[in-house]
Amino acid sequence: MTLRIAAFAGSLSNPSRTRALVENAARRAAARFGAEAFVHDLSDLQPSLGMAGSLGELHPKGRAIVDDILSADALIVGSPVYKGSYTGLFKHLFDLIDPQALAGKPVLLTATGGGDRHALVIEHQLRPLFAFFEAAVLPTGVYAGGADFRDGQPSSDALLARLDRAVDQLAPWLGQPRVDPRIERPAALAAL
Repeated sequence: MTLRIAAFAGSLSNPSRTRALVENAARRAAARFGAEAFVHDLSDLQPSLGMAGSLGELHPKGRAIVDDILSADALIVGSPVYKGSYTGLFKHLFDLIDPQALAGKPVLLTATGGGDRHALVIEHQLRPLFAFFEAAVLPTGVYAGGADFRDGQPSSDALLARLDRAVDQLAPWLGQPRVDPRIERPAALAAL
């Protein structure tokens, strides 16, 4: 049975730096662990998400996305930072999910913002949200500011090294990493 990683980008923008970061993390994790990765966007749940009072009120496509998230072996979740926190619709989606549905599931947290002043959003907003669900939140969260991207893609060596460190922390749930030679690892990580 193939391992499944669901990645969710909580941004309505297209293109989106949050999507690019989550997609990059998902691609690295899939290659590292020989898994399948699926990336979903908050916009894929529209227009029914904002009006839904329960998961059953989502459009069938939206419900299928939530089912994919809930049934995955691991999650990669990201949100852009708006006024110091995740987006309202991002939170609304998780408000609809049963509190026990994510218990024990490994979750890699990511966030994007314009600058470094939002870097603690993972610790002060996202980590407590997923702790409520009793998810197995990875120790390393990955925040990326505007300077970490080039042409809309994650590019800074420090960001990519942190992303690799976080992805490696999925090993207790997904098995020993299968290093994919197509993924360049920064020299700092290659020595580990």
